[in-house]
Amino acid sequence: MAQISFIDSSGQTRTVGGEDGATVMETAIRNGIPEIEAECGGACACATCHVYVDPAWAEKVGKPQPMEEDMLDFAWEVQPNSRLSCQIKVTPDLDGLIVRTPARQG
Repeated sequence: MAQISFIDSSGQTRTVGGEDGATVMETAIRNGIPEIEAECGGACACATCHVYVDPAWAEKVGKPQPMEEDMLDFAWEVQPNSRLSCQIKVTPDLDGLIVRTPARQG
C-alpha cells in the first residue's frame, strides 16, 4: 500500500494509504480528502479531481494522456505539474507521493 500525502489549499497535509491498482482520486474519496470533488466518478469527463503533483514526483507519475490534457482545459489554475487524480494509478513506486489540491475545482 503506497502512502500518498494530500496537501490542501490551506497547507494541511493528510497522508493516507492507497491500494495498488486504485487511482489517486479513489484513494482521496475513500479517505475523505477535502477539495477533491470527483463529480464524474473517475471517467475523465470533468476536471474536479485536479491536483498538482509535487515536482519531485513528476517523472514517476508521468505526463497526462491527450484526453486528460483536454479535460485539464476546464481545471482551475492549471500549472505544468497539473494532473487529474483519476488518471494516476497507485503503484508501489508511488509510495510517498505528494499532491496538492487547488482552492477550487473545475
